[in-house]
Amino acid sequence: MKTAYDLIIIGGGPIGIACGLEAKKNGLDYLILEKGPIVNSLFHYPTNMQFFSSSEKLEIDEIPFISKEAKPKRDEALEYYRRIVTSNKLNMHLFEKVESVKKEANTFTIISSKNKYNSNHIVLATGFYDIPNLLNIPGENLDKVAHYYDNPHYYSGQKVAVVGASNSAIDAALECWRKGAEVTLVIRGDEVGQRVKYWVRPDIINRIEESSIKAYYKSTLVRIEEHSITLQVEGKEISIENDFVLALTGYKPNFHFLEMLGVHISDDDKKLPQYDPESMETNVEGLYLAGVICGGMETHKWFIENSRVHAKLIVKDILSKQSV
Repeated sequence: MKTAYDLIIIGGGPIGIACGLEAKKNGLDYLILEKGPIVNSLFHYPTNMQFFSSSEKLEIDEIPFISKEAKPKRDEALEYYRRIVTSNKLNMHLFEKVESVKKEANTFTIISSKNKYNSNHIVLATGFYDIPNLLNIPGENLDKVAHYYDNPHYYSGQKVAVVGASNSAIDAALECWRKGAEVTLVIRGDEVGQRVKYWVRPDIINRIEESSIKAYYKSTLVRIEEHSITLQVEGKEISIENDFVLALTGYKPNFHFLEMLGVHISDDDKKLPQYDPESMETNVEGLYLAGVICGGMETHKWFIENSRVHAKLIVKDILSKQSV
């Protein structure tokens, strides 16, 4: 098995695929390592999820993305990116998790769950969906608590608390309610998030106003028990009956992995990794970032549509170094 490459791309999501396409077009000897199936993060999105972006904004390498509606669903995206990988015969190893990366001189050594590789350049396109923002409260480890949401059928007829006010939380609340769940929203701020999809936000506000879905604003979840939860609402504790908790409070990049590689990260709450926006190269020579990982904790700043260009910037920089 071949183990030495010009470029190894860690992460086989849309931006990792874009990097692979660009590398192949420019004659680089590359490999994409993906710890799960093709576009693993998208595969774990909710079954009925609809993207905020239109299909043309999710396109990579100018390959047309045709969807039934202007804004595609999860399964359409899975089909689109899978066909790109297979039709272009991209060199991608699936279900192969990267466990460590070390650099000696100008060479990176990558240890995966299946093999050992060497490369002069690495792209981290690992996104942010793997590590949830924990509540760090008693009872969070109970089986009734989930930080990921898939299908509303599971929660039919149950008392469900949804923690959060972003797209994932609001989608889950509406879907579960429509499948017969008794839904309670726990929202830290004083309103539904302003970034919620514009066609969804009026829906959830109307459901709250008509009391179909109960919402506690300026509230936090402080304790989870087998048959109840305790909220703190404007300084007062309230206990309500509960069967399941969907703690959809967002996700974050793997900062430990970045720091292990020597990438500098800002000391403030944003935790921005250091990189050159002209080349996407970090402070570690030969190590590049692509996609949402560039935004640190500001996970709303980078999407497929505005980070597709990272692939061209990275490959252009690698080629310029090879020509010296």
